Amino acid sequence: MKILVTGGAGFIGSNFIIHILEKYPDYEIVNLDKLTYAGNLENLKSVENNTRYKFVLGDICDREIVKKAMTSCDAVVHFAAESHVDRSITGPTIFVQTNVIGTEILLETARDLGIKRFHHVSTDEVFGSLSLENLKEKFAENTPYSPHSPYSASKAGSDHLVRAFIDTYNFPATISNCTNNYGPFHFPEKVIPLFIINAFANKPLPIYGTGMAVRDYLYVTDHCKAIDLILHKGKIGETYCIGGDSEKNGLDISDTILNLLSKPKTLKTFVEDRKGHDMRYAMDHSKITNELGWKPTVTFEEGLKKTIDWYKNNESWWRKIISKEYLDNNRAQANKIKNI
Repeated sequence: MKILVTGGAGFIGSNFIIHILEKYPDYEIVNLDKLTYAGNLENLKSVENNTRYKFVLGDICDREIVKKAMTSCDAVVHFAAESHVDRSITGPTIFVQTNVIGTEILLETARDLGIKRFHHVSTDEVFGSLSLENLKEKFAENTPYSPHSPYSASKAGSDHLVRAFIDTYNFPATISNCTNNYGPFHFPEKVIPLFIINAFANKPLPIYGTGMAVRDYLYVTDHCKAIDLILHKGKIGETYCIGGDSEKNGLDISDTILNLLSKPKTLKTFVEDRKGHDMRYAMDHSKITNELGWKPTVTFEEGLKKTIDWYKNNESWWRKIISKEYLDNNRAQANKIKNI
């Protein structure tokens, strides 16, 4: 099988590419990535010389490059997205452009080329917010959409487009909505790597509001295994919710990291809350568990220890990213690569 992975230089996409190439010795991967600030070719150093892997620099909003990258592929796994809520609040336009228009271009191209399988990776944020009082309540595949940020609204729009193509054109697609991922190659602006790196340097850990907002955390390799299963065994037209069974609030995250690193609790710093902050996400993954046999295997405590160890052992990776020269160097490296 030959798979086009969009956004494969990002956090989850790069982990997925590594997973697929390691598991399936006869599979090929084409990685289409624009290399925005969150895309990093160093994530894929371990496979860059693999003859079954090819990188293509390009924007999913560019129909010509999408067609060239997708031609001869059997399947598409679509990760590419603008994904940071805070950035969507200050600049929503690019989120609509990439997440909605880009997805439509991929869908139309895949339909024209007769792609056999299209998997769309989405988020739990499209469902809105859950109550902190009723902790038994969780999102599921039949939960009505209620996005609260420009980011989640754009992802909701992309989900609806995929379903429209399924219903209108009998298009062979599946969708997954996952909870918050963490693990190796996680971009340092996100909460767990940010807290880890700040704690290393004895810098403040900025906690939104009172620190009571809850997220369900999923170790990235568990997520990759779930997508792998859906791609190969999931039922066309279906949506699968993927959760980590690890609901933690901001205080839980900061306290656990500080304890693991033997750092003082005085590093916790409370900052102004995010606009329209959803207070709780949690996912019921019983459908994918019952139908495909998937469940999370890495506990939060295990995953966080692995993540901290990875950041300890890969200091050069994250120091480059937080440097001013990172983006220019990343783009320059990409421009040296011969595209198809």
